[in-house]
Amino acid sequence: MNPALRRSAAHAFVASLADPVLEPDDLHHLARVLRLRDGEAVSVSNGTGSWRLCRFAGGGELVVDGEIFVEPEPSPPITIGFAVPKGERPEWIVQKLTEIGVDRIILLDAAHGIVRWDAERAARNVARLTKVAREAAMQSRRVHLVELLGPVTVAEAVAGAGGGLNAQVNMPSSVALAEPGGAPIDLARPTILIGPEGGWTAAEVSQAGATVSLGPTILRVETAAIVAAAQLAMQRDAGR
Repeated sequence: MNPALRRSAAHAFVASLADPVLEPDDLHHLARVLRLRDGEAVSVSNGTGSWRLCRFAGGGELVVDGEIFVEPEPSPPITIGFAVPKGERPEWIVQKLTEIGVDRIILLDAAHGIVRWDAERAARNVARLTKVAREAAMQSRRVHLVELLGPVTVAEAVAGAGGGLNAQVNMPSSVALAEPGGAPIDLARPTILIGPEGGWTAAEVSQAGATVSLGPTILRVETAAIVAAAQLAMQRDAGR
């Protein structure tokens, strides 16, 4: 991470880096929650890797205070898919995966999953989780926004079809299911799918074609997602 990003008093996403303007909710957060003072450094990004430094001014305006930098997309992109659990746990998972550095998050409609969303509820929840990911990206000083997709079935996630998934991103050879007794996690398969607490069906395991192990114990969905993401992120960072 560029030291200037780490040292900024706050980080936000804006529509234009040439004329950065804070969204109303972001302005409230910086001015009322963080209580930024005039002149404090604020880094802003367009969400696709470009960013620059600004100064927080009276009335919540941003005064440009530096050149535009461009950060390349991390390679390989890390994707974590998880069967949607009950309650507020999806928000927590999305928040932590974003902080760790995951690039894409897939909401899975697994056969043994308990949560089922109709189209209206799915749209509402995806919008809510996208907002959670954006806020987490601001907190963790990310300059690339996380792509959140789904809900899709395991077959769709593996094939790269449905829910806006790009078939060139999730090729079957890059996907593995988390399953006891699987192979060690490796960046050769940077997409890991986490099943429901009821486990995968035999059909779902066969669709993926590969499994990876997260250790000798059975983990909750949220724990498994964090373990998988952290291992992949550490391996990617070590290779830079």
